[in-house]
Parts: sequence; C-alpha cells; structure tokens
Amino acid sequence: MSLRYALLGLLADEAGSGYELTKKFERSLDRYAWHAKHNQVYQELNRLAADGLAEVVEEGARGRKTYAITEAGRADLRQWLLNPPRNPVVRNEFVLRLFLLFALDPKEARVVLAEYAAAVQRDLDALTALVESADVDPADGVLPDPLAFGHLAAGFGLHMLPASRDWAHWAIAQIDNWTEEGEEKSEAEDGARGA
Repeated sequence: MSLRYALLGLLADEAGSGYELTKKFERSLDRYAWHAKHNQVYQELNRLAADGLAEVVEEGARGRKTYAITEAGRADLRQWLLNPPRNPVVRNEFVLRLFLLFALDPKEARVVLAEYAAAVQRDLDALTALVESADVDPADGVLPDPLAFGHLAAGFGLHMLPASRDWAHWAIAQIDNWTEEGEEKSEAEDGARGA
C-alpha cells in the first residue's frame, strides 16, 4: 500500500511519466524509504488512474503517458499522512541479520559490521555532498523550504547515518572485548589445567 502513497507523493511534487517517476523513485525513495520494481511502478500508476487518484494529462510517442495527481489523490495522500498506522509493518533486512549474527564466528560477524560501517559512511558522504550542492546560501536571505520534497528526509539521513555508523563501531568493539576476554579466560583455564 505504501507504494501507492509514494507515487502520489511524487506526483504531488510534480507530474511525470512512468519512466520519470521510476527514475525519481530510484534516486530518492528506493534506497532510503521504499523499494519498488520498475513494473510495480507502472502497475500502480494504472491503479491510481483507475481509482481516480491520478490522471493522464499528456500522451506522447511510444505510448508515453504523463500522470498528474487529482484532487481526490491529494485528499487520499493527506489522509494517509495524517493517520500513520498504530502498528507499522517493519521490514529491515539488516536488523534481521543482526538477530542472526550468532550463527557466525566472531571474526565473520566483525567483517559484516565493518562492511556495514563502511557502507553507511559512503552513504553519508554522498548525502552530505548532495545536500551541500542543493543548499541555498543563507547569506542571500533565502533558506530552503523545509517541506520541499526530500528536505526533511535528507536531514533525517544526516542525523541517522552517523548514529548507525557509530553504532557499528560500538558493536565491533563489543565483539572485540568479548573475544579478548574469552581468549584470556581460555588461556587462564588452560594454564590451570596444565599446573
């Protein structure tokens, strides 16, 4: 159901063809908020049009259609935004892997966490560069609209990514400390047996 509202939100920002919306989805929503395949986007656009929440405002070559949100679509999007679910469905594959890290030896678990920390740092670097290239100079007296598409989500990423990276470093230290303590304990037990 969230794909419907993701597309309504993109259309509320600006009208677009299925191809344009798929590309915008991939650049902004796909990696950070919601994943959808190319064909899912087109199928959902057809459903939105059938339900009167979007409409085709232009048709071009090779069957290209440009969609725009309708007033009913804006009302539905607004209703969805104002009424978040009490028990949202959570699907976070990385957190699932965290629950199951016990199945790896400590060195392997450490590698998984180190790779995660590095990936988060790459994402943070890319997001920081993107935000810095888009920000308006406050000296000009014009600040970016905080409700512009993606602005608050980018701010969320700029706060969340460092916390995720720092957590991964903390988790690695936990494994390292536990492994060192375990080795020391094992050596002490071996020494006591040998005496």
